[in-house]
Amino acid sequence: MKTIIKSVTLILAMTMLPQTAVNAQVKNIATQATHYNTIKVSGLNIFYREAGDKNAPTLLLLHGYPTSSHMFRNLIPILSKNYHVIAPDLPGFGFSDAPDHLKFEYTFDNLANIMQGFIDILGLKRFAIYVFDYGAPTGYRLALANPEKITGIISQNGNAYEEGLSMGWNPIQKYWKDPSQTNRDALKDFVSKESTWFQYHEGASDASLIAPETYTLDQYFLDRPGNIEIQLDLLKDYRTNVALYPKFQAYFRDQKPMTLAVWGSQDPYFLPAGAEAYKLDNPNASVKFYKTGHFALETHYKEIGADILLFLSKLPK
Repeated sequence: MKTIIKSVTLILAMTMLPQTAVNAQVKNIATQATHYNTIKVSGLNIFYREAGDKNAPTLLLLHGYPTSSHMFRNLIPILSKNYHVIAPDLPGFGFSDAPDHLKFEYTFDNLANIMQGFIDILGLKRFAIYVFDYGAPTGYRLALANPEKITGIISQNGNAYEEGLSMGWNPIQKYWKDPSQTNRDALKDFVSKESTWFQYHEGASDASLIAPETYTLDQYFLDRPGNIEIQLDLLKDYRTNVALYPKFQAYFRDQKPMTLAVWGSQDPYFLPAGAEAYKLDNPNASVKFYKTGHFALETHYKEIGADILLFLSKLPK
């Protein structure tokens, strides 16, 4: 009788083992899947992508101009195997609300305020930040306001030094010095489909790796009625970011956050000198260059993803 019971128990165990393994695998896949959510922050609907185990260390991905969280579509699956990843669309971009510029103040202070509300509502206590382009002045404002929350910084062509600004900024700087309607109108081409295409392709090591839905989707949102005024307001306000560079740099010196600069070396807007400058203020900063342009994730997401995973593994929890 005992022999029969043992045999039945063994058979049941062997029968259930595969199902247990399948259930674990299904749960793992569900955790890594990217979820698309929207929450209300200060009256605005903020869209965000989320993936990974919520109990794992968190990484907040902040996109730049003229894109959205869509730029992280290839990176999120790489990182979410080990980390909790959240990527919102900033107000005026992607699938988040884009109220008229006369009803909402499009400044980087305000973008940061909305993102502060976003992290507060989600209850993010400790996280690393990935900043790109406009995401840098937004993310660095968050870092100044929440130094205790930041476990590390990844800057992908996210500038914080004047030596990182190329000559491509000259027309915009002219507008800062003289915010006349003439100088404002002169920047309208910056929002054109030709300019968007240029931002994706200039300096890219292999243009055939750039998916056409990227710049097409960005342009779709840029072409929404009234959006050109939103973008011109942000271009005008970018001068406040340059004015804050000394405070950002003081933060790097004082807090010495673990920092990884992953930089497209052929970016027409943010020069390699801007990446190297991080090391001057922060002994915990390191730099990796990739032979590509502004949107480095389009051509080098696998390499960048591997470098980020190695970096994240060394961060405090």
